[in-house]
Amino acid sequence: MKKLDKLIIRSFIGPFLLTFAIVEFILLTHIVLKYLDELVGKGLGVQVFAELLFYLSLNTVPVALPLAVLLSSLMTFGTLGEHHELTAIKTSGIALPRVLMPVFLLVITITLGAFYFNNNIVPKANLKAYSLLWDIRQKKPTMNFKEGAFYNGLPGLSIKINKKVNEEGALKDIMIYDHSKGGSNTRVILADSGRMYTAFNDTYLVMELFDGNTYVDQADGNFNNSNEQFVRQEFEESKIVTSLSSFGLERTKEEYFSDHKMMKNIKELEKVTDSLRTYNANEQKQYATNVDPFYMYFKAASDSTKYGVKLTEASLERDLDSINAVVITSATNKARNIKTFTSSYVERVNGIKRESNNYEIEIWRKYTQSVAILIMFLIGAPLGAIIKKGGLGVPVIISIIFFILLYVMGILGEKWGRESLVPIGAGMWAANLILLPIGLFFLYQARNDSSLLEVDFWRKFMTRLRRNKI
Repeated sequence: MKKLDKLIIRSFIGPFLLTFAIVEFILLTHIVLKYLDELVGKGLGVQVFAELLFYLSLNTVPVALPLAVLLSSLMTFGTLGEHHELTAIKTSGIALPRVLMPVFLLVITITLGAFYFNNNIVPKANLKAYSLLWDIRQKKPTMNFKEGAFYNGLPGLSIKINKKVNEEGALKDIMIYDHSKGGSNTRVILADSGRMYTAFNDTYLVMELFDGNTYVDQADGNFNNSNEQFVRQEFEESKIVTSLSSFGLERTKEEYFSDHKMMKNIKELEKVTDSLRTYNANEQKQYATNVDPFYMYFKAASDSTKYGVKLTEASLERDLDSINAVVITSATNKARNIKTFTSSYVERVNGIKRESNNYEIEIWRKYTQSVAILIMFLIGAPLGAIIKKGGLGVPVIISIIFFILLYVMGILGEKWGRESLVPIGAGMWAANLILLPIGLFFLYQARNDSSLLEVDFWRKFMTRLRRNKI
């Protein structure tokens, strides 16, 4: 490798790692904010939260790479142009495509690595992340006793603490409604003071109560027995032990989540897609067979008493109006039943087709997200050579514009493919195919030292247009 190639690659790697880290952080922050309400107040601990963030960060890599490559390409070649290094290289007889070649080969390596990562690592990371997120959602919030308010988070107990003496669990003026044995407020405990702590590795909550009374309603709402309805028991010290198992993070088996399309690689997605397509085709073929029983014909000649009317010539003429009314009513009901059956059948078939489209979209997404890295380089590198501006100013603005274009066109193509408005492959590849000519155009302009983004270029261009009109 020549010294020039090493210089250009070193100039690219630094901005690439920096921009990739920034984009990853932004995307990860967006995901965390989305689920923030379900994460706070659960007492997850640093280890669980770090595990969740790690798996979610792997999920965002395929989205972060195209933007990171676009931004770093703009910064790298914009800086080289700003410091006149590109000019010096060109004057020595080296063409721009040769200058871009080392980074281009590196980006191809990143593209291939991204495809492997997206197909093999991301599905496993999604399985870990979303199964853990599900378990976190099911976990109860940590205990939060507020002064003067009842806390109902413990099973069978409703507790009010009027004053917390210190952070070590000392309490004053305690009221407890005990529902653990059923009934409605049949056991009430009042204590002057107490303290609260956990035992056996935080699996049990212990409440020690001092100087109080326990009030028990033995009748439990049966007022026929008025004798000994209420019993008061005085105590100097009492202890209540409650299990905290419901507050722990219980992990669900990951295989319960493995059927989702985000948890599968291309081979598994193709298998599910083929199964859904086959099932959908069989459902469509069976429509005629399933709807046939709804078509029943009246055979008056074979069953002359079908409507309770003798179908002789005299009776037929006499009761023609009543027979017509019965036939019309029956035909209307049958038509209504056929319409309802057909509507539900079509909805089910369309639902199966839409689901199979979703799985096929996931297949194409693994290809298009990887190729988008190469497309973003073809846009960013020559554009950086044209604008000749490094840093995080102009490159950031331009990168955001093209990334938004890629994202919006990708969403539209995905939506049209899901609804079968366009072939799924065409919808998923549309964004890359539209941006590819733009990148090649920028490459052509940069190779010819075009001043495409300078004011003088457009002023001369508009002047030329006016002359042609005249």
